[in-house]
Amino acid sequence: MSTVQLNFVNESNDQNNSEVVIFQKNVAEDFDEIAVAWKVIKNCGRGDYHPFTYSSLYQVAMSDSYGNYTPQLSATQGQAFEMVLASSGDLIKYLGPATAANEIILKNSLQKGAVSGYVYRDGSVAALKSNIAPAQQAIFEFKPTIFIGVASQVTQGQIMNSAIISSINTEISLLGIASADIVMTGGGAGANATPFTFSLENVKMA
Repeated sequence: MSTVQLNFVNESNDQNNSEVVIFQKNVAEDFDEIAVAWKVIKNCGRGDYHPFTYSSLYQVAMSDSYGNYTPQLSATQGQAFEMVLASSGDLIKYLGPATAANEIILKNSLQKGAVSGYVYRDGSVAALKSNIAPAQQAIFEFKPTIFIGVASQVTQGQIMNSAIISSINTEISLLGIASADIVMTGGGAGANATPFTFSLENVKMA
């Protein structure tokens, strides 16, 4: 899978200018409580659409206990990276193959100080792990699926609380898809209000 062209379309009866959040779950560890809001779509009115891409390529970065952030390095599944102390200071570098072909590993190879690891997809944080102790590592693995739902008070790139995560149950598989519309329907006010639903339309297979 390379890049999937996606298009969020609002065909709902939403009256509250709701925010739509899209995220993934790291299936390598029990990350259910700390999923990151990968995309937050705001102010997308009825009839509006919001195009975005879902790439199989990643970028990784790390931050140290001194508040320093590394540049982002291109990454694919099956690769491992580490934070090391170089002559100029803390740096991220390629370590070698990961232990499994579908994993991305970020290791803390510093003698002291915890680090945080970040995995980006299409320029936005898709997952993170904080407080990785020296000699420890974070493992990231993603299925080709996204979760999508309506939420409020969510910031793109930030960890969501478990209540929001558990309330979003729509899982969409992107396996084998080249492009598709994600259409939101439902909503409304008063007795006629219905739950929001999300469905794939105009699907083109890869």
